[in-house]
Parts: sequence; structure tokens; C-alpha cells
Amino acid sequence: MKYHFISIDGNIGSGKTTLARLLAKRLNARLILEKAADNPFLPAFYEDPASEAFPLELFFLAERYKQLKERMKVNDLFYQATIADYYFGKCLLFAKINLPEEEFRLFAKFYESLLPQLQQPDLLIYLHAPVHTLKKNIDKRNRSFEKGISLNYLHQIQETYSDYIKQHHLKTIYIDVSNADFLRNETHIDIVLNAIKNNAEETRQFFSLP
Repeated sequence: MKYHFISIDGNIGSGKTTLARLLAKRLNARLILEKAADNPFLPAFYEDPASEAFPLELFFLAERYKQLKERMKVNDLFYQATIADYYFGKCLLFAKINLPEEEFRLFAKFYESLLPQLQQPDLLIYLHAPVHTLKKNIDKRNRSFEKGISLNYLHQIQETYSDYIKQHHLKTIYIDVSNADFLRNETHIDIVLNAIKNNAEETRQFFSLP
């Protein structure tokens, strides 16, 4: 494997966990899955974002840091690589959307103190889909606390990620997954695997799944 640590990220409902599971199986990789539904502040946040955003984001920050710190410090000879269904940098991106300015500045200080202590991914796979597709995917998985997610909120996340992808320096594979069916179309997994395994020198690769 050319890459030892791969993070998969994208908007809510873009298929991060599904792709992470399938790639880990095909690449014989250690799998790290975020347990977002375990955040006790999540249901209350969707009902009252203004009052619940700071504890929500602080909990995510602490849990993601703890999980990555503990899992990545252990060398496992049975796996060629590690794949996570999230990127730690999303902590800052979501906080930027959800928190008022003063709370965001405080949150950013916590984030910046933790970031240097974590191993950064060798490769980021970013999954992009139109907002209406994301909303369909969210509705299909039928999580009660996600019913309040609005199209406007998904648009905000989309724009924040787009700005970040243009500016950051991580090697990134940007995939339009509008037509993706990772569970039933093995060709789509093969396309992603080929993108991972090729030796392109570009910092960013862009492609769509047919």
C-alpha cells in the first residue's frame, strides 16, 4: 500500500461509512468508524441548535481525538493500512458552521492544541453529492434524530467543505458520488481502488462514478 492512513470524509449522507467498510475489506486495512450516534447532544442539537451546538462539537472533538490517538498508536502487523470514515479536521469545519464567533474562537484553540498530537492521513477521500441526493440518503436510513436536518444546513456544510478542499494541502481524491452504488456495483469500488493505487503526482484528483 502506498498510503498507510486514509481518511474518508464528506457531507452527511454521502456514504462515508459504507465506502470505508468496503475499502477496508478489499485492502485488508484496519477500520476506524466514528460513532456519531453516540453523541448524547445530537438529538437536542437538531431540535435547538443555538443552545446545544457547543457541547455537541466539544463532545465530537474529544471523542474523535481519543479514538484516533488510541487506535493509531498501536501498530498492527496484520493490516497494511488504516481507513477511517472521518477526518479529524471536520471538527473545525462543523464548529465553524454551528458556533457563534466567540465560541468558535474558543473551540479553535482546543482543536489547535490537539491537532499536532495526531497522525495526519496520507490521503483524504472526499465524497461529493448534490444536496437533494444527500437528503434522500438521510431519509432512507431513517434515524429519528436526523429528521430535522434541513436542505439549508446541508448546503452550508457543502460550501464549507468546498472552500476547505480548495485550500488545504492534503493529498485528496475528490469523488462525485451522485450515481454511486457501492453496495451493489462492484465496479464503483474498483474505480476508487484504482485511484488509490495509481501514482498520480497531483495533490488533488477529481472524478465521477458512472
